[in-house]
Amino acid sequence: MADIPDFAQVLGPFVAAIPEAGRPGFLAFLERAAASRYRAWAAEFPPLSEGLLACAAREEEIATRAERLFPLDAELREAIKAQGPGAGAAFAAVFAGLSVAEQMRLQAGAERQGGAAWRAMAAQQEDQAARSELEACANLEEASATHLDTVLADPSSAQLLG
Repeated sequence: MADIPDFAQVLGPFVAAIPEAGRPGFLAFLERAAASRYRAWAAEFPPLSEGLLACAAREEEIATRAERLFPLDAELREAIKAQGPGAGAAFAAVFAGLSVAEQMRLQAGAERQGGAAWRAMAAQQEDQAARSELEACANLEEASATHLDTVLADPSSAQLLG
């Protein structure tokens, strides 16, 4: 089994290229990419689709909450757009050559790390409403991680995933 990488380190060069004010928006971009990954798995494994689509919906909700809290101007949107392909390739490289079950295990780790990132961001907020929204994002991340853990622990799912 592959170790779960430190995704902050994997994505660090791309995050560092974005002004600090745009980093929550970049995380929202990454959440939407994760939603796409969940939808692809749901299409590939119909018996698991309901739970995987719920994970995709949580990722979209996280992105929407972050975008609402931290609106982006045109310059920040362009910075995120410029870093998106490289970040996507770096993230995909971590998953390359792994079975779907291993990919899901790594995704669960990424969700937990994402939850920690949203909590760290929440701790820096003076506004209670913003802290609450970011804590909700962390909880949504962890719900997806827990779902993946459940899928991977189920012998029938493990057999389906190969």
